Amino acid sequence: MAKSTIIINKLDNVAVALRDLKKGEVHEGVTLAEDITKGHKFALRDIKKGEEIIKYGSSIAYATADIPAGCHVHTHNVHTNLSENLEYTYNKTECPVKKVTPRKINVYERADGNVGIRNELWIIPTVGCVNGQAKLIADTFKEQYGVEGFDGIYVFTHPYGCSQLGDDHERTKLILQKMVRHPNAGGVLVIGLGCENNQMGPFKEGLGPVDEDRIKFLICQDEEDEIAAGVALVKSIADVIKNDKRVEKDMSCLKVGLKCGGSDGLSGITANPLVGLFSDYIVACGGTTVLTEVPEMFGAEQKLMNRAKDEETFEKVVKLINDFKDYFRRNGQVVYENPSPGNKAGGITTLEDKSLGCTQKSGSSAVQDVVFDDGYVTAKGLNLLNGPGNDMVAVTNLGAAGCHLVLFTTGRGTPFGGFVPTLKIATNNELAAKKSNWIDFNAGAVLDTDFDTQLEKLIDLVVDTVNGKPAKNEINNTRELAIFKTGVTL
Repeated sequence: MAKSTIIINKLDNVAVALRDLKKGEVHEGVTLAEDITKGHKFALRDIKKGEEIIKYGSSIAYATADIPAGCHVHTHNVHTNLSENLEYTYNKTECPVKKVTPRKINVYERADGNVGIRNELWIIPTVGCVNGQAKLIADTFKEQYGVEGFDGIYVFTHPYGCSQLGDDHERTKLILQKMVRHPNAGGVLVIGLGCENNQMGPFKEGLGPVDEDRIKFLICQDEEDEIAAGVALVKSIADVIKNDKRVEKDMSCLKVGLKCGGSDGLSGITANPLVGLFSDYIVACGGTTVLTEVPEMFGAEQKLMNRAKDEETFEKVVKLINDFKDYFRRNGQVVYENPSPGNKAGGITTLEDKSLGCTQKSGSSAVQDVVFDDGYVTAKGLNLLNGPGNDMVAVTNLGAAGCHLVLFTTGRGTPFGGFVPTLKIATNNELAAKKSNWIDFNAGAVLDTDFDTQLEKLIDLVVDTVNGKPAKNEINNTRELAIFKTGVTL
């Protein structure tokens, strides 16, 4: 019989409903005083006003009123403990790595030593003004030549590249440059207008040396017929990348992004812990995982800091957290204005509740490095990446930092996908069944089986995806690009 409730940690004074529970039912030795919706919490004993609410073995809030045993514990009777300014200390946590046998995968070796899991041809506009031309070039090429011999031609549009100043301009340029060099692209056509801020000359200079057979450039204002010129350039790239073949490697060459969106009360019980086990597996294989969503580390950041491999890395994590808090304050926003309405409806009460669940995607491995806006992921093992929690921006940042694919856990469901394969992992059986056209994997099954069984299935899915099986976002051609913006638009 399936479980109805769960106490996540023996120190907890709340339990979580795994199905809708009715008033008067007895669970965990407590008679429910009211109905409890799936994913929501109830008190295991009488909790006094001002007392800490304990979940995941840590405080997620304090009670704003007396909460009798069996009563609903949520936003109406608790409040966050978090404050704006915190002092951090490094209390190193030992993070042993298990021995595992890395699985074999088939990837594309690139000339710079990186590997790709796709052999796609990308068209990347330097400015939003030529989004339409980029699409016309791709459509015309497909009509004339098709895409046999490689994994498709894709256009990544965006509204930026002009009327931007300072950091926004530099960030747009850098994200697009990183995409041009991403190993999932066998070749790239970079298309500009000619008069934009993001000029082709400085853009090319920032790229450094490139394989001129695989990376081409087009300035529309310089051409009488930019569509014909673009199609000719794409044809020349396609003729080269058609010859690329997969080679066998092991999983130590993989870089996997970790992301959640539309979380619910089961996110920290099923999908996120499962992804955490997968992260530990990849790290044990000698590979790389990357956790982002800095605002969703608030409330759990000290635990991440204690997992830093050394003092220098600890200081980087502190900078990551404090810089993002400063960003909130510069814009007059409350640092802890989270979780979202959808999160709350799903059973997440405070940011501590959300963050302690969210960061479980990182598993238990040591934090090897922190990557800021201008960097790539280079350290093997678990990395932290600067960026917001916004789904589209976070997945863009993960891809730009070098991730080959992203594991995206969700309790509410989303069709979104980035410019790299974005595997959606449902937290519950109902979502997986209802939105099978969006969801790649059902982590809700851990409640019916066990984590070890589902971990093996998740590893199988990742291996298949790396080897060429399309993710649901690829099948649906949901491939989005979103660039973080913080400043003035002219």
